[in-house]
Amino acid sequence: MTRDKTFRIAVRKFAPFESAIQQQWQAFQAATQTSLILEAEALDLHPLTETLFERQGLLSGQWDVAFIVTDWIALAHASKAALDLAPFILRDPPPDYPHGWMPSLLRLQEVEGTVLGFPYHDGPECLIYRKDLFEDPREQDAYKERFGEPLRVPQTWTEFEQVARFFQRPRDELYGTVFAAFPDGHNTVYDFLLQLWTRGGDLFDSSGRLNFDSPEAIESLTFYRSMLKANAAVHPRSPEMDSVASGMAFAAGEVAMMVNWFGFAGMSETIPESRVKGRIDVANVPYVGHGSSQSLNIYWILSIGAGSPHAGTAYKFLYHCMTASMDKLLTTAGATGCRKSTWRDPEVNRTIPFFKRLEALHENARELPRLSEWPDIASRIDELVVDVIRTDQPIDILARQAQRSVAGLRSQASSGNR
Repeated sequence: MTRDKTFRIAVRKFAPFESAIQQQWQAFQAATQTSLILEAEALDLHPLTETLFERQGLLSGQWDVAFIVTDWIALAHASKAALDLAPFILRDPPPDYPHGWMPSLLRLQEVEGTVLGFPYHDGPECLIYRKDLFEDPREQDAYKERFGEPLRVPQTWTEFEQVARFFQRPRDELYGTVFAAFPDGHNTVYDFLLQLWTRGGDLFDSSGRLNFDSPEAIESLTFYRSMLKANAAVHPRSPEMDSVASGMAFAAGEVAMMVNWFGFAGMSETIPESRVKGRIDVANVPYVGHGSSQSLNIYWILSIGAGSPHAGTAYKFLYHCMTASMDKLLTTAGATGCRKSTWRDPEVNRTIPFFKRLEALHENARELPRLSEWPDIASRIDELVVDVIRTDQPIDILARQAQRSVAGLRSQASSGNR
């Protein structure tokens, strides 16, 4: 089929995204009667970044709309790959824009006066757990007998490890926790940052230099290695799982608790194949020492390719997806809508009782530095964490090697993003 007759969307491979975008297009088609035929292609992270940026699919017109994670915003801006939506918004803003969204969901895609997309899927990192296990009197008695203290949702990383070891029951196909340790430049990076921040550390020192070998970084990597290599507390397939796979393992009833994106808690309450519906709750990410509970604010946006031959239709479709009904549809499909109206919706909160807590989670959410070279920095962090997991080399030596490898990268974060 010729390109002038197709509307092409590059979708992050995730069943709720794939289902929702098809339903949203059908509703859009019914309302607008466009003659275009949808071609939505679901792609994993590496193929998605490759087609959008390395192969310049957004610039060339291969894609009309794309799912872009906020990690990539600086790159999208530097490469001029995404269309600036500011002129469209000025003429015809989506309903309730911008007040219908938290400021933290509009800030990252606004760069130097441009707007490079609309928020589509949200969900800060949090602790997701099986409340049926934690509230079971038999489990509480067994834990008290073993450890001499009450079973509770862990507040520190020390408690987290102890509780994970308690629930590690391979014979029952139940594992204490799961880490998304697949090396894709994202999951291990996020885990490292959460460990670092919740221990009172930072990725940058006081002079703005990337700092991989601080005491807090060494502690973070040491904890990560102890969890992943011991096999006494984690799902055995963690090294091959990304965040989606680990979320699906939780929904399958294989995991007692995990630190992951809020969206996977919501998904586990909505998708038909979930075995843990009605047995889920969320809490703050654990911390230790001088740290405090932190979350990570990363979200998916819908962007229009700078080379799209259907830019006008693309904006109308994005406008359509930003409406209250379509945001709610996305949520009931198993993803996480971004509008305040969805977060507060009575029907949504009956289905997902913890959904209204999203606003509170955003209060402790930090953002990644907005740097065009962030993919390179993330790749170095990914390599470091993978070396920590897969080798027995001393962690301080690995950290110093990683420190030297980033010496040539710019270390100053954009203002307001540290």
